[in-house]
This record gives sequence, structure tokens and C-alpha cells, in this order.
Amino acid sequence: MTAAGEAVFKQRKGYGSASRLASKDGAVGESNDPFITCDPLGFPRNLLAHAITSRGGTLFTTAPNRILISYEQQRVWRDISMDGRQLPKAVDVRGAPESRYYGYSTGHWENDNTLVIDTTGLDERTWLDEAGHPHTAMAHVQERYTRVDQYNMQLTVTVDDPKFYTKPWTFMRANLYWMKAQEFAETICVPSEALEYRDSLAKPSGIKIVP
Repeated sequence: MTAAGEAVFKQRKGYGSASRLASKDGAVGESNDPFITCDPLGFPRNLLAHAITSRGGTLFTTAPNRILISYEQQRVWRDISMDGRQLPKAVDVRGAPESRYYGYSTGHWENDNTLVIDTTGLDERTWLDEAGHPHTAMAHVQERYTRVDQYNMQLTVTVDDPKFYTKPWTFMRANLYWMKAQEFAETICVPSEALEYRDSLAKPSGIKIVP
């Protein structure tokens, strides 16, 4: 990370780290993870959750000039434009679109079995991962989905964000497996339940929720 990236990262206090600290010698763990109160995970953190940390179903489907990717957790979807349009050059300034939790995405086929998706215009309130690594609004995130056979697909995700990181880096790698007749569970973060959990379990266990 750059100095600017380190400065933002040091302000982030992940819930997982707070939980581990709270369970050790009764120390007080602090967390300001936005997901505690069901704020959207955003992209690419939701991708990390589905592919690695929590696992969950992912559905790819098509519509005219676009691919839609739906996710089991939070029942959210992404709209991938396949019509050759350009990504926004800026967000949140006059004449430009607003940033989004899941950004703006365009895709193209590199060959018969590799889908490349480029995303930018991300809402800066979201975290890259559970640890709290930051990103700027104009971070460039690229996903590469390569289908190696009928049942298996390889995913590689890279992040290029010069303000916070000194060079592009591999954010994650994952293997996705096609399950026939898969049913999606309804796994939704409900704000009222999250607040109840925070107040009845998290806080009494020694976790301090901070802004």
C-alpha cells in the first residue's frame, strides 16, 4: 500500500479481528465494519465472500447486450454491459455519474471460454475485504472467468488503484464449480436483526462498535 492507503487502512477495524480480541483475556475489540448494520458489501468484497470466505451460489444469465450476475447472499445482482461501451472516466463530479456500491462494469470475450469483466466507479465506503483494505472510486478491478471444462471455472481478480497501492495486484483466485439444479437459499442481512445481534450479543461479548 501507499502511505495514503495505509492511512485509510489503519482506520478500518474488522469485525473478525475484534471478535478474536474480545475472546482473548476479555480485551475490548473495536469494529467499524459497515456490514455490522447490513450496509452493502459492495464490489469486490461480495465476490470474495461468495467465492472464498462464506461461499454462496452465483448465477450467470444473459439479456440483450448484457450479462447479469446474481448472488445468493443479499440477493444482489450486477449488470455487465457487453455492447462495447466505455467505463466512466470519473464519478461524483459535475457531468459524471454517481459512484455505486457495485460499480460500473463492462465485459468482453477474450476467446471462446474466457470472460473478462472490468469495473470502476466504486463507492469508497465499501471495503475490499473483511480486513478493511481500501479502494478509491476509480479503482480498476478486473475479473477473468475461464471455463476449463463443463463443471469447473477458474476466477482471477486483479486490482489497480495507484492512489492506494504501488502496483496492480492479484486480489483473489478461486475455483467455481457448477452444481446441477442448484437452489439458492434466501440469505439476506436484515437491518433489524443485525441491530439486535449487535446490541444483544456483539456488545455484551466485549466488542465496541465505533464510527
